Amino acid sequence: MNPIHKSTVQSALDYFLNRDVYLHLETTNGAYAVHRQESNMTVGAYIRNGRICFERGIITGDGPYRVGLKMELGWVYAEGLTDFELDSAGRLLLAGHDQEGRLAVALELSLSPFEL
Repeated sequence: MNPIHKSTVQSALDYFLNRDVYLHLETTNGAYAVHRQESNMTVGAYIRNGRICFERGIITGDGPYRVGLKMELGWVYAEGLTDFELDSAGRLLLAGHDQEGRLAVALELSLSPFEL
């Protein structure tokens, strides 16, 4: 993965506009972040191959970044994003890593389902 380049990510988001896409969204301070001792509570969210259609996609911030996807009846968003990749399958992969490189958030979009 590479550090986020806003205009490249924005162009990739625009590519997925108004299409049925598969979403992977994951946040955690749990399994990937066992090292954290400041909280006794483990939280996380996970969805894989949720099919959505969004009419607006935007990346904001100066780093870490926030991506919002506006759907007909609501929003999907992820914040704390630091890195991205456009892979050979045409998928947009976004991740937020802490200072030590550990994953805290992931948002991925694809025209075909992600492997399980």
